[in-house]
Amino acid sequence: MGGDDRTGVAAAVRLGEGVALGEALDVHDPDSWLSLDLGVRYLRPHQRELLPTRAEVIDGQASRSASWSLKGFAVRRQARELDDARLAMALCHPDGRVREAAVGKAVGRPALLPLVVVRCTDWAAPVRERAREVLRAGLDCADTTGLAALVLKAGRRDRGEFAVGLLRELLCRAPHGRLVPLLTDRDRDVRRFAHRIAVAERRLSPAELARTAARDNDTVVQKLCADVALAGASEADYDEVLVPLLGSRNPWVRSAGVTGLRRAGQAGRAREFLVDRSSLVRACARYVVRQDGVDPLPRYRDWCTRAGEVPPGAPAGLGECGVRADAELLWPLVTHPVGAVRVGAVAGLRALDAVEAERLRVLLDDPAPAVAREAATALAPSAGRLDTDWLLDRLAPDRPRHTRLAAFRLLDVQGGVIQLRSAVALLNDSDDKLRRWAEQSVQRWQPSADVPRGDAEVAELLGRCEHLFSTYVMDRRKWAAGIRS
Repeated sequence: MGGDDRTGVAAAVRLGEGVALGEALDVHDPDSWLSLDLGVRYLRPHQRELLPTRAEVIDGQASRSASWSLKGFAVRRQARELDDARLAMALCHPDGRVREAAVGKAVGRPALLPLVVVRCTDWAAPVRERAREVLRAGLDCADTTGLAALVLKAGRRDRGEFAVGLLRELLCRAPHGRLVPLLTDRDRDVRRFAHRIAVAERRLSPAELARTAARDNDTVVQKLCADVALAGASEADYDEVLVPLLGSRNPWVRSAGVTGLRRAGQAGRAREFLVDRSSLVRACARYVVRQDGVDPLPRYRDWCTRAGEVPPGAPAGLGECGVRADAELLWPLVTHPVGAVRVGAVAGLRALDAVEAERLRVLLDDPAPAVAREAATALAPSAGRLDTDWLLDRLAPDRPRHTRLAAFRLLDVQGGVIQLRSAVALLNDSDDKLRRWAEQSVQRWQPSADVPRGDAEVAELLGRCEHLFSTYVMDRRKWAAGIRS
């Protein structure tokens, strides 16, 4: 739902002290309005003297002269017009009658429309109904670009659907120019909302949708726009639609473009994507070329046996559609001079279930971090067969960081004393990530069946990490290991 009562209290106090609305809170941040709404209700008794009374709201000015003490200072309130800051506090007032009166006074004050949106979800029906009347009258002239994110956040509350429906109704009948800024809004939910309207109302061409799918970083927007672009494209549109999709950096968008090649009668272009860096794109490319009567397996084998340049995606692709015997084509590539090819070779061996731990473990020392990570992934199921001392040696501070991370991952998955020993050894490490991983490993450690009860080494290791547990949890952990507290 958003909102933080602590920042809201601070904002409410500043408003009560006479600070202008735009200075007391970030009026462009929807969470600031929700925080203020919470904060006013969490004011302490002596701070509630800052709140306007119902009479002040009805009269439209702070007509009474009153004084109170705040933080040890005497403050005197003189008669003055009820400005936006005071009325904002009234709109969040704990008393529903004050809120209802304040909503009426908010008519024609666009700076307060965000709080009118919040009041549309009010639990008190009179407040809620009056706020909805004001919002319906004021939304046509409001800046929907700044208001949309708050409307959608408030829409997650009970009774929040009204403002969302009103905004949708407005944008559906408004000129396209009013919707355009929302299509590129920094708020992800706003972009999703706007694109759904644009699609439903046919506001964007297939080419525009394709460019959006290629540009936007939100998967929901990408999928919506790519699907509709491909479904609505005519023969004349295909190039304008497929070029941005196929050129996108996002694998899902590229895969949608590759799948669209078949419908466009351009299945032959899918062959170049057989060696794409993404497994999803490669899978879609294989589907398309097979539908075109081409078997991709011989092509993968040819790529992996070339004397010259090997496409980086070819080894992984061979593993994804090859047979176990194809592993013999991949083993020479684990020493290829190009790191991306080595990564693909390891991934291919893993896909073929042809990993040989002793042959592959040397890649933990590979200078390319991606190769070491992929090797650790491939070796994880057989980590127990690796030499423990050899792995522990790779935790040494003078080893490359990616080697240390890969080695610890393989020690950690073994469980038992080995997991605990390697994790405790890194509790004071200078590398933040390794130290954090080690702490998490210790905290989730449980004695395995092969750990002797009352083991002296386990007792000593647990003693070195007592600062990571409460007394109760540590006692339970020691009890499970058969160690007396």
